[in-house]
Amino acid sequence: MFEQMENAGLERLHLACDPESGLRAIIAIHSTVRGPAIGGCRFISYQSEADAITDATRLARGMSYKAALAGLPHGGAKAVLIKPEHNFDRHALMKSFGRFVQDLGGKYITAMDSGTQTSDMDSISQSTKWVTCTSQTGDPSPYTALGVFEGIRASVKHTYGSDDLHGIHVSVQGLGHVGYAVAELLYKSGAHLTVSDIDNAKVLKAVNELGAKAIAPDRIYGVEADVFCPCGLGAIINDHSLQQLCCRIVAGSANNQLEREEHGELLRRRGILYAPDYLINAGGLIFVAMQHAGQSDAAIHSKVRQIGTSLGQLYQQADQEDRSTHRIANERAETIIARAALHSAA
Repeated sequence: MFEQMENAGLERLHLACDPESGLRAIIAIHSTVRGPAIGGCRFISYQSEADAITDATRLARGMSYKAALAGLPHGGAKAVLIKPEHNFDRHALMKSFGRFVQDLGGKYITAMDSGTQTSDMDSISQSTKWVTCTSQTGDPSPYTALGVFEGIRASVKHTYGSDDLHGIHVSVQGLGHVGYAVAELLYKSGAHLTVSDIDNAKVLKAVNELGAKAIAPDRIYGVEADVFCPCGLGAIINDHSLQQLCCRIVAGSANNQLEREEHGELLRRRGILYAPDYLINAGGLIFVAMQHAGQSDAAIHSKVRQIGTSLGQLYQQADQEDRSTHRIANERAETIIARAALHSAA
């Protein structure tokens, strides 16, 4: 476990177990040198506890990079709650998790993520103040979607010379809160959509409301499209899917899209422009951090829209240096964090 933490650059790994509520929780804190670590609370099933720890560890580092590149005064963390297999009291479990967060004394601020909702954050808030995305503060999903939309526009502009999305074909993988919101924004901008999701009801809704073409989840990678927009879970760019991709751009909201670091370079060699996930999907984190700090909605929207500008600058540097966007983004984030660590130690 310690080797895994060291490889990921993790500062801390906290575990909590409350048999009475069914809570089995992991909080992975990657960095606090730029400020309190912030990151969502994931509540899903896992095949093993080791898988849950690996998920939390990988996601925490991504949150640190996301905060650094967005210029936020925070480090990154991620909480994973292993969903009980037996019957449980959701409210009691979330309150117990809130006590776990409270025990960390403000080093970690929690928020919504896969499998959690506003009502869960309300329950957590009964035990700690270090929480956002409650019913009083709102859902970050629309802001994540807005950032992804701006990122797609920037990617299309870099590839085709214009950010006009009319007639652009986008294949969207995953129609959850963020994925569907992205699809709506694309539809309103005149894009053509092909969509997939394991939930047929969500696919049917997109077909009826957005004029989308439906395709089976296992065929989404081979769709001939301008943009592949992954909005589900991670590790979807891998040895198998890379051979199937028929797109010019990969730009979506999913975290940890690359199964391995070298897949970023392999995308570049295939001539596929890649929007690093922790840059393009930072809108939700921007909302969470700035809302927690009491900043205005107008200021938050302005900051989120800058994601497109940041991606455009990254693409230009990648072209000039003939290197992958993923590697350059990693280096930028690591440099920002390292400078903060030096300043903190001084």
